[in-house]
Amino acid sequence: MSTELSFAPIRTDAAALAQYGALFKACFPMTDKFTPRYLAWLYVDNPDGKAVGYDAWDGERLAAHYVCIPARAWVEGREVPVLLSLNTATHPDYQGKGLFTKLASMTFEAGAAQGFDGVYGVANANSTPGFVRKLGFQLVRPLEARVGVGSLRHGAKAAPDALSFERSWSMDALRWRCANPHNPVFMKNGAGKLRFHAAASGHKLPAYAELEAGGVALPASERAPMLSPLRLFIGLAPDASSSYWNYASIPMRLRPSPLNLIYRSFAPRVRALDPSRIAFSFLDFDAY
Repeated sequence: MSTELSFAPIRTDAAALAQYGALFKACFPMTDKFTPRYLAWLYVDNPDGKAVGYDAWDGERLAAHYVCIPARAWVEGREVPVLLSLNTATHPDYQGKGLFTKLASMTFEAGAAQGFDGVYGVANANSTPGFVRKLGFQLVRPLEARVGVGSLRHGAKAAPDALSFERSWSMDALRWRCANPHNPVFMKNGAGKLRFHAAASGHKLPAYAELEAGGVALPASERAPMLSPLRLFIGLAPDASSSYWNYASIPMRLRPSPLNLIYRSFAPRVRALDPSRIAFSFLDFDAY
């Protein structure tokens, strides 16, 4: 092990993706998610832009890796480019050296220089304090975790430019999101809404989300199979319109780990997000 590590922006060629996959396998041996195909989909194919991140190298050995992916979002009245904080891994031989904090700080500096408005993510109870204390994130709000039957029954939502945060999805971006090679998302149109589901606890309890359809007509190949009557909602709805009468909250003791929405602004105009004006669903991060 060298005493001096070097740092460089991530690469997205086939050899680099294979190295990233090997690092994830060393760090998370029980996970088979990080195949070259999956990483190419996530890092390269995203229509909102290629991944932004940094690596730590010990000579020719990859010591640590951190990546955000670009997205579009409405943030306090403006539609802007943002980053979604995603993959991080530090090889067991290099843990305890502060590499994640170093790589994240370099990534955020690069993202701000490239014109991104901020970075958001979803952190569990263990990782949230580090994001807040060491990297300057705002703990916006814990995500709702609810199980119900049928459609969400929220009231009329405010326009996106009246919300504090809402992901802005183009149809190309939605098709890309649905093409996740590890866990495909199914999409269909009905009653003025786009409805999405993906396997969560198998297909008997699919993760579920809705977006306004906006007159979109989907080809037959993109229509989803029949949903299970039970559905899992992970996300947030604006307080002024939220209604969960047909979705029961999952008790904290039954959740694997409570999840928190976190945000760090790069723009002086946004000091912090308003937790009461957030629209968020499983589509907007990488749980499913």
